[in-house]
Amino acid sequence: MAESPTILVIGPRWVGDMVMAQCLFSALKELHPNAAIDVLAPAWAAPLVKRMPEIRQQIDFPLKPGALEFTHRRRFGRLLRGRYDMAYVLPGSWKSALIPFFAHIPRRFGHLREMRYGLLTDIVPLPDAIKRRTAQAYFGLAQGGSFRAPRLTVDIKNQVTLLDRFGLAPQKFVALMPGAEFGPAKRWPSESYAGLARDLMAKGLKVALFGSKNDRDVTAEIAALAPDVVDLAGQTRLEDAIDLISAARLAVSNDSGLMHVAAAVGTPIVAVYGSTSPQNTPPLAERRELVWLGLSCSPCHQKVCPLGHLNCLKTLEVGQVAAAAERLLELPAAA
Repeated sequence: MAESPTILVIGPRWVGDMVMAQCLFSALKELHPNAAIDVLAPAWAAPLVKRMPEIRQQIDFPLKPGALEFTHRRRFGRLLRGRYDMAYVLPGSWKSALIPFFAHIPRRFGHLREMRYGLLTDIVPLPDAIKRRTAQAYFGLAQGGSFRAPRLTVDIKNQVTLLDRFGLAPQKFVALMPGAEFGPAKRWPSESYAGLARDLMAKGLKVALFGSKNDRDVTAEIAALAPDVVDLAGQTRLEDAIDLISAARLAVSNDSGLMHVAAAVGTPIVAVYGSTSPQNTPPLAERRELVWLGLSCSPCHQKVCPLGHLNCLKTLEVGQVAAAAERLLELPAAA
């Protein structure tokens, strides 16, 4: 093995998974300090990957999510021939291993998943105990090194500009992330978030809502019920969200990509779980509270509640989440 290997990582397609992939990147850097690590990922991931010091560059993934496009993968793989010594394939699909195969990368690591014999040269065992524990599964691909929680860098200059633009002060506001791209079975109801926002504002804290343009309907519902919140959904780039969330005194989030972002910038986090389990994808933060009812029907890992009632989230009371927030804020509980 070269002392300075070039490594290609086939990255995941979700924000949270990309944050957790840094557990692998840091382990690879520990094992190969002089390695040059590139990540093949969708274009949206570039601002996130740039905040990971282990990565040399991000290469835009040229294909649509879920599409096979065999011919395009072969052509793209051929363009990469001769550039890499090793490849790590994070997604579990058969097609995700095609580009490193066509690039003739000598060593190609990944979990077996969809029977990828031949496409991978080094099939890494995936114990049942960590199949859904994404961070640990990614880290396991390194087969060595130390497990480190993700840590994203923060652009202080951009942070100051954004705080001024939106009328926020460092450590004087709480970031709420009420969306979840995966589906409604991960989303605590809007009226519950609004109740929490009113509780926090009554304690003298500002509340800012974060999310993509796809979350605007949800944040608008919350803003209508808690009129003094600052609704930033769709108004910030991913890198802006990273910098702003890092300035928050506390973050409260569903099991979502921004939850992992908050943890990776060191912001204390209250994580609300419904259809998923905090045992599998917890925020890797030093200061955190995990709120989950743990009903007999959960975790179901479904996008939409298969029983139609969504009790795992609808019956989760505002007071329970507020109490978790108070523990991290170190504020007195409401009378």
